[in-house]
Amino acid sequence: MRAEQWELFKAAAKGRPVPRAPAALIIDSPWLPGYAGTGHLDYYLDDEAWFGANCRFAREFPEIIPFPGWWIEYGMAIEPSAMGSRIRFHPDQPPAQLPSLARLADVERLAPVDPWSDGFMALALQRYRKQKQRVFDAGFTIPVATARGPVCAAAFLRGLNELMTDLADDPDGVHRLLEFTTGTIIGWLKAQAEAIGPSVEGVFILDDVVGFLSRRAYLEFAHPYLSRICAAFPAGWVKVYHNDANVRPFLCDLAGAGFDLLNWAPGIPFSEAKRKTGGRLRLMGNVDPLNPGVRGTPAEVKAAALEVLEQAAGEPFILSLGGGVSPGMPVENIAALAEAAREFDSRRRP
Repeated sequence: MRAEQWELFKAAAKGRPVPRAPAALIIDSPWLPGYAGTGHLDYYLDDEAWFGANCRFAREFPEIIPFPGWWIEYGMAIEPSAMGSRIRFHPDQPPAQLPSLARLADVERLAPVDPWSDGFMALALQRYRKQKQRVFDAGFTIPVATARGPVCAAAFLRGLNELMTDLADDPDGVHRLLEFTTGTIIGWLKAQAEAIGPSVEGVFILDDVVGFLSRRAYLEFAHPYLSRICAAFPAGWVKVYHNDANVRPFLCDLAGAGFDLLNWAPGIPFSEAKRKTGGRLRLMGNVDPLNPGVRGTPAEVKAAALEVLEQAAGEPFILSLGGGVSPGMPVENIAALAEAAREFDSRRRP
């Protein structure tokens, strides 16, 4: 993203008045390689493919804020690769990660992660160091460090079904695992901020697995660890949380974790999300990424976007999908989202 886009995004995330309705999209490797006409392995391993894909999006959609912007990622493989999971790459889709923790008790044997040397963290940090000046020279900024969340990372290591069973069978063991993943994530985010430099003013946490928890389980197994991550970074930074699973049971609690902005699931109306967060958590969404995002027409995307903007009633809000850009979303539908923001702004002007 460009510096002026970040200032607009930051103002909306912090609840300050904004001159226009920002439109932002979470774009990453489920969608970008197909859009750019390159294979996934090339996107991950070829600096030119990665740089070109991000430049092309910025050039073709100047009104859309790409979030987090210049994200170096390998699907969801970075965190599990550093923690010991086997990663399987594919030519035409993001990699898969296999659980490596056969017994929950084995968490005690896990060595602390060093992001500068372990797994794909080390490779991503090297690309940031090598490519950041090129990004800056092209007129962009890199304002956000990004990581999967602590419960998501625990599910990578243990397996989702096993982790859900562990919550009931061995809660103390789950807490030990979450201590490990939380420390890993904080270290990983800090390493990114160090590698990128002073342009970083925010963190972005993605943790859909939290959406499988009840409110009681959220308060015990997610909230303290999400709060610890937020508290590890300056109060003035923008802290963004993505969860496009079911956050309804604990929406009222998320506002107290320390995040500024929530990207949430399309099944929860804007009015409900606003009411339950009590204005303490700004919102980013909430057009359905599949229907109409992938499967709908541009007219349907525009109509859905305008409906969400009307519900926001002009308050600081970031128009987006209720999740990331899904594979196969047509470029015409992305253009329709930008058109909706323009039309909404024109209606508000005197």
